[in-house]
Amino acid sequence: MKPHALITNDDGIQSAFLHRLVESLLPHFRVSVAAPAFEQSWTGRCMTRHGEIEVIDSPSYFADGVQAWAISGTPSDCVNIALGNLLPEKPDIVLSGINIGFNTTETLILSSGTVAGAIEGVLWDLPAIAFSQSVPNHLFDSIRDANGQGNEAFNASLKEAANHAAQMALDTLQDKSAYIGSVININFPLETTADTPVVETFPAKLQLGSLFAETSPGKYNFRYSDGTVVDPHPNSDRAVLESGRISRSLLNFSRIGRPHE
Repeated sequence: MKPHALITNDDGIQSAFLHRLVESLLPHFRVSVAAPAFEQSWTGRCMTRHGEIEVIDSPSYFADGVQAWAISGTPSDCVNIALGNLLPEKPDIVLSGINIGFNTTETLILSSGTVAGAIEGVLWDLPAIAFSQSVPNHLFDSIRDANGQGNEAFNASLKEAANHAAQMALDTLQDKSAYIGSVININFPLETTADTPVVETFPAKLQLGSLFAETSPGKYNFRYSDGTVVDPHPNSDRAVLESGRISRSLLNFSRIGRPHE
């Protein structure tokens, strides 16, 4: 029997980036999708403590045989609800993404709903991977507003990224126990091909500074900043991604709170 993958994201269930991932997985996996009904970017590990969360059975978004739910909560909510309430048994792996835009550096990783969805899987003792795709600045707003639809060249790169993602998921399951307690954080470059190399990296240190601008007296709106990389190491996730290679960082939570062996 094919392995079973639970998929989430933070851009919403209609994102083409998520759909490309599902399409690449289907030849190799049984797929269930539990994704936000609407965008939940920059939510980190936020969970909905107050108010009800609505879960809508939504198989029509995907090919036949794909279980799918649109959930009015965060990626962490989605994975927790799916694992604790919707799926009759635990899947073999949790995959989050593909995110619209990169999730590199310590600061962005901790803010990312995409990475948080994978972290929730890890907390259930499952291997988990977060996938993100770099998007050019001049296309970001249009791609986001079009639910992940880009031009022909970008769509070809996204398709190759999704193919890499499917193979990475299969490879991870070959040594499943080695990844319990760790999130694999993958960032694909703007121009991803079948031959783009994968490099082992670590999260770069980034200073973002203020992320809010005053719009009227006493009122502020979020304002994205590229920030400044504090330690421009050539093997950091940001440096490798900017060099046109695929960044693979292992975020290890397995020893937190445990004595050293």
